[in-house]
This record gives sequence, structure tokens and C-alpha cells, in this order.
Amino acid sequence: MCTGKCSRCIGVTLIPLAGACIAANLLLFFPDFKLKYVQENDMLTPEILYLGGIVGAGILVFFPGLHIHATGTGGCCANRCGMFLSLIFATLGAAGSIYCLTMSTIGLINGPTCRDTSGHWSRPFHNNSEIPELGKDSYLFNPDSWSICEEPKNVVLFNVILFALQIGFSALEFILCAIQAINGFFGCLCGTCNKRRARPV
Repeated sequence: MCTGKCSRCIGVTLIPLAGACIAANLLLFFPDFKLKYVQENDMLTPEILYLGGIVGAGILVFFPGLHIHATGTGGCCANRCGMFLSLIFATLGAAGSIYCLTMSTIGLINGPTCRDTSGHWSRPFHNNSEIPELGKDSYLFNPDSWSICEEPKNVVLFNVILFALQIGFSALEFILCAIQAINGFFGCLCGTCNKRRARPV
């Protein structure tokens, strides 16, 4: 495939993925779709506050996605210099996606912050400190243990779904950015191979 067409396909895919990661991270601020939890930082999972989806897989991928797409549209960026810049932007996007992937994975493993059955706000699934019956097993494979979180309502399922989406989206972003880094390298050497449309006489 032509390096320009490849860039266009990658760019047009990265942009909605970045938007989806931003949306997922924003939703995580509002468990049970209520505003009161965002007003107190200790009621939210720390990994939410690190903005992995908004900054990492969002902003740091969205703007590179725009430039990467521009290198394949035949405009001012569709040249060797533009492809070199797309390589740099792809590297930036890959770093952002790794950041989001890391934060989301940690957030998923450690579980949410919630008010447990004893009335305290904590992370009961972190190291299974408050659920000895789980042993060394992860709470992810024992949905019956999720009832220990009484508030926000269904916060465990809420976090699992949104963090899992961020993991999937950011992993896909990383793959696409890695492909674009290789594509950008060859684009520097060979150009974008975009054919200029002939002007009508």
C-alpha cells in the first residue's frame, strides 16, 4: 500500500479512538452518573485522576492523528518532511497510548474506590486486603465479591467496563502508531506516492 494512503487510513482511525478514550475517562469521573463523587478526590480511583484516557490516549493521540491523516490527503503535509513529522507524532501517540494502557490496567487490577459494607471509603479489592475469602484470586473473576461496594451503585461493573474499553482502545492506538512510525520512515525515503489530480482544462 502507498505510504500516503496508509497514513490516511491510520489517521482516520486514530481520531475516533482518541475521542472514545476521552469519553471513557470523562465518564469514569461520574460513577452512578452523579456529580457528588467528582467533588471529593478521595471518592475516585486514583488512576482516573491521572487522566490516562484524556491526556495519554486522548490529546496525545488526537492531534498526531490529525497530522498523520493530513500526510495522506495530498495537501501541504503530503511530502517527505510531512512523513518525517508523522513519524515523530506517531512516537508521541505511542507514548500516550502506553501511558493510558498502563494506568487503565493498574486501575482495573486494583479495583475501584467505594464505600464498603463497613461504611468506609477504600479500595477493598486492592491486594484483597478486605476480602480474605478471595485469597490470591482477582475480584475480576469473582463477581459475587463485587457486592462489598455499596456506593456508588454498580461502581465495580462501571469501572471494569470503562477501564477495559480504555485498555482495548489504547492498545489498538499503540499498534496503529507503531505501524505509522514504520510507514513514516519509508515515507521519508520514498515519499507519499500520492498522485496529484490533473487540473481540468
